[in-house]
Amino acid sequence: MKIITNQKLINRNSRLGQITSLSALGILGLGMFVTFKYPEKAIYSLIALILGFFLAQFGMYYGNRWGRRPRPDEVLDKTLKGLGREYSIYHYLSPSYHLLVGPSGLWVLLHFYQAGKVTYSNKRWRLKGGGFIQSYLKLFGQENIGRPDLTASFETESVHKFLQKKLPETEIPVIKAAAIFSNPDVVLESDEFPIPTFVPQDFKEFLKQIAKSDSPSPTIIKTIQGILPQPES
Repeated sequence: MKIITNQKLINRNSRLGQITSLSALGILGLGMFVTFKYPEKAIYSLIALILGFFLAQFGMYYGNRWGRRPRPDEVLDKTLKGLGREYSIYHYLSPSYHLLVGPSGLWVLLHFYQAGKVTYSNKRWRLKGGGFIQSYLKLFGQENIGRPDLTASFETESVHKFLQKKLPETEIPVIKAAAIFSNPDVVLESDEFPIPTFVPQDFKEFLKQIAKSDSPSPTIIKTIQGILPQPES
């Protein structure tokens, strides 16, 4: 499998998360200093604490997404290792964070690392459990799972428009989406997920089965791969 990653974007956003987190600590420390040293200037202390809190949230969000190892792109690369040279995966280079192109078609991949029990019923995704650490992370910077089906709909449509603009004379195959939950402590408990939803060890086998029964034209796949960024030599 060919792996093409926007490493410059990853490095930039990782540094941004680090700088923001350090700035937040400095501002929070300044706020605490003013509180104890100059209690009559409590308004300045309050402003510093509020600003520091929001910067800390921002820094943790960026740290979780861009600085945490393994990153989502690294998890997906490991998950899909061995698919074959006919496949290419593009990280942060299209309207989708992670776009897989190959004999199984075009797939927008949504990565989640939350722990707990994931369920779906009455058009609602729910994440239950995960323990104290999971609850703490929800309060401080970790993303919720939100509505993966809506995210998938938006990203697949955006990728379709992106490709159609580059290949106006080509009929773009249907773009599909899958949610991948990589935390070893996650449990997927539903027969009604609106998009294919997997733990990593099941997803590669699913793709192989799809390639046998519902494979787009190899010519179209190669054409699409040809207009997307190529691996650095």
